[in-house]
Amino acid sequence: MPLRDLQLHWQIMIAIIGAILVGLAIDESTTLIGVRLLDVFSFIGTLFLNGLKMIIVPLVLSSIICGVASIGGSKDLGRLGGKTLGFYMLSSFLAIMIGLLFVNAFAPGVIDGQPAGDRLNLSSDSAVTAQLERVEGRGVSDITAVFLRMVPANIVQAAADGQMLGLICFGLLFGFFMTRISKGPSKTLMDFWQGVFETMMEITLFIMKFAPIGVFGLVAKTVTVTGFDAFKPLLIFFFTVFLALLTHAVITMAILLKTMGGINPLRHYRAMAPALLTAFSTASSSGTLPVTMECVEKNAKVSNKTSSFVLPLGATINMDGTALYECVAAMFIAQAYGLDLTLTTQFTIVLVALLTSVGVAGIPAASLVAITVILGVIGLPLEGIGMLLVTDRILDMMRTAVNVFSDSCCAVIIARNEGEDQVLA
Repeated sequence: MPLRDLQLHWQIMIAIIGAILVGLAIDESTTLIGVRLLDVFSFIGTLFLNGLKMIIVPLVLSSIICGVASIGGSKDLGRLGGKTLGFYMLSSFLAIMIGLLFVNAFAPGVIDGQPAGDRLNLSSDSAVTAQLERVEGRGVSDITAVFLRMVPANIVQAAADGQMLGLICFGLLFGFFMTRISKGPSKTLMDFWQGVFETMMEITLFIMKFAPIGVFGLVAKTVTVTGFDAFKPLLIFFFTVFLALLTHAVITMAILLKTMGGINPLRHYRAMAPALLTAFSTASSSGTLPVTMECVEKNAKVSNKTSSFVLPLGATINMDGTALYECVAAMFIAQAYGLDLTLTTQFTIVLVALLTSVGVAGIPAASLVAITVILGVIGLPLEGIGMLLVTDRILDMMRTAVNVFSDSCCAVIIARNEGEDQVLA
């Protein structure tokens, strides 16, 4: 079977293995036809990351506007919608806080008391150092600046400067009020932004076709310079995310099921087992939606009226596992650079992770785009993202299962609150 016919994650896995072998076989001075291979790897990796950066503004803005407009224009955005959105925001916030707790406790970006930046081959030139000093210098008094950035004086300038927090808030407002104007202009705007969104999705898919090549360049460059030193922090990062996801799914969601819905968590775990296995194997919340709905309606006995509203909405905007992962990944990269992040910066990470988990969760390569947004907002270099791809596939499967389970928990809790006594009875 030709490589191009393999699924993308297998192509990326082969690229990672190939990059490790090549990186171990050569050194920093190895050349081919007079060109240093390390420079070639650096060029390939940088080109891929630039492609990701290029799509951020139009992709994030169009996805948020379309998502909010579709919710805001729904006749069900009353009592049921309010309860659903409230639960999703609560569960995502709790997931992010658990991620923050674990990443501070395990500190995967610090190895033997030293930042892992050298092991991961992260830049330490003067421009990056100055950028990091600006991040580290922020204090509690700067929290007001976070809220000021949510309302930029010039939205075009904010987009040009990569001030994504303001762009996200503008998208939320634009999408909501787009549904409050007369029907003709509202439909025209909706068609326009839907067209932009679908176009950006196609461009994203096109760029992601080159992900194996970009990953090869990023990993080969790191292994060439550091050998296997890079894999120890990545292994600790992997288990930090895994334990945080497990804690959220087994403890946090169980507490919410019991306290908010009066539901036996073990019965719900059993009811959702087929959907969780499907989510884990496909790593797609949207692709798992039919199985999720079947489990919620047939096994948990939730009415179709509730499940048909709550679950599709959750598959679009509720991404507990993704939000948790974004937070841990951003903190991991900050630790690797040796930053002791202030309360202000950690608050910013929590806030932006919450907003991006709602705004960009349903798009391809959502985690990469969301982490890029977070790093840009808090002022960290983006080069650390490449290393996350080494463990991304298996973690993607795990966080998708958590996303789907959270959706199902919301469905049964809302159903109980709506008076459906037959749920998991």
